[in-house]
Amino acid sequence: MLEPLVMIPGLMADARIFAPQLDALSPLMPVMVALPIGGRTVEEISATLLPKLPDRCAILGQGLGGDVALDLFRRAPKRISRLVLIGADPLAETPQGAATRELRRVGVKAGRLLDVMAEDYPDAALAPGDGRPAIRGLIRSMAENLGEAVYLAQSEALARRPDQQKTLRKVPVPALILAGANDSLVPMRRLEFMAEMMPFAELQVIAGAGHFPSIETPQAINAALRGFLPGPMLLR
Repeated sequence: MLEPLVMIPGLMADARIFAPQLDALSPLMPVMVALPIGGRTVEEISATLLPKLPDRCAILGQGLGGDVALDLFRRAPKRISRLVLIGADPLAETPQGAATRELRRVGVKAGRLLDVMAEDYPDAALAPGDGRPAIRGLIRSMAENLGEAVYLAQSEALARRPDQQKTLRKVPVPALILAGANDSLVPMRRLEFMAEMMPFAELQVIAGAGHFPSIETPQAINAALRGFLPGPMLLR
């Protein structure tokens, strides 16, 4: 039986952020989405998710979901066969970044969730072109679906996220790091650093994509996953 793929979205994203991958991969292998909820730190979220995961699986994490994926590997390395990270930052938040996140949480508590989401995901972080308004609309819809309490917990988890350099060095499984060429939120040098730290990692930069390549350039992401995950490779 093929090992499942578990996909973990980022800040204020739900399963819709992976809709193209669910459509493309579900006929080839078991696929599930696990939301990064159930705690106010990356460690608390991963502790909540771990009992719900299959005994052994591949994990794809985007943004905050990537941080959670790495912590899941730290906790249970024998249960994870492969890692895919999209727009994930392996380093701890800077003091300036943490202060900015605190200001945004204040804004959310004041009822400005959608305004704050536009600050978290500015146009400069999204893919250019005619598809940007649709991406912006999905961001708003997912935020309204998840609500203020989830934002406050996830933003705090990002502000307090651990430095994962020690974990990166100990990942002896294949890893695929996917980066949108137009993603302004995660510096490319950090993604290159992450790829260098992991013994069996490959970095792919996706042209024409921003912070959400899973929906901005779905065909490119689907092709990368089909070439990397063992299930689709076996069944092609």
